[in-house]
Amino acid sequence: MTTPTTTAKVDTEYQNLRVEHRGPISWIVLDRPDKANALSNALLDEFSDALERLATTGGPVVGIRGEGKGFSAGYDIDQVGEYTTTKDPVSDRERLARNVNRYLAIWDHPKPVIAAVHGYCIAGATQMCVFTDLTIVAHDARIGEPAVPLGGGYIAPLWAPLVGPKRAKELAFIAGNSIDGDTAVEWGWANRAVPADTVVETVERLAAQIARVPSDLLRIKKLSVNRAMEAMGVRTAAQGGAEMDALLHLSPSVAQVRAFIAEVGLKAAIASYRAPVDAPPSTSSVPSGKATS
Repeated sequence: MTTPTTTAKVDTEYQNLRVEHRGPISWIVLDRPDKANALSNALLDEFSDALERLATTGGPVVGIRGEGKGFSAGYDIDQVGEYTTTKDPVSDRERLARNVNRYLAIWDHPKPVIAAVHGYCIAGATQMCVFTDLTIVAHDARIGEPAVPLGGGYIAPLWAPLVGPKRAKELAFIAGNSIDGDTAVEWGWANRAVPADTVVETVERLAAQIARVPSDLLRIKKLSVNRAMEAMGVRTAAQGGAEMDALLHLSPSVAQVRAFIAEVGLKAAIASYRAPVDAPPSTSSVPSGKATS
């Protein structure tokens, strides 16, 4: 994805992201490229702070993009491990609900928010994009599920209003399942797919067009569409997902998957879940649920 070349005012007070004010758009740039822009607690705290500030400062449009090779690989796996082994479902549910509320702040933000997705957008990063008002993707972007099954009910319900229940389930039922940018547009997850080197330019052109409409009108236009979606249960489904995921973190199945990762290593575990279904058992053996009679 080409970095914008026009002059920008950059806020550098954050450690895991930066804010760029560029004409009508203020960008929140996820800036942990060495960690695939993984969503750590520190990054998410900074994201919430930056988003709140941009409600009253900066341009009339907010953009979100990732630095480096992709948008984001999702939640930081090192920190996720701390929570999926917890024995306290109440604190785990509160943590998950905080993340949902961070993304609902995008939904409730007074300004239009646009996501610019290139490279990869996985797991929790897709939650962030679901709540943006517009999403522009690269043709070859990969958007999808976590590579290993360590929870459930947290991500797919947010996809369902955009892509429909059957497609949301198709994504959710297969570990590491993903779609490309063109498919994301076809399914309704994204608005447009463009060449990777024009994603930012496309978003900035959109922002310039949007900025011609008075901000109070934009705010009500956004609110009216969101109200229609909330009448279909979007907010309730998002909040309920935190409870389902917290319960599953106590599941014996999740414990088995974590033990499998500890035994073979994360890369080997991911490869096992991605192995073709006709692969020899030695390369496709992974923990799975047991049928009961």
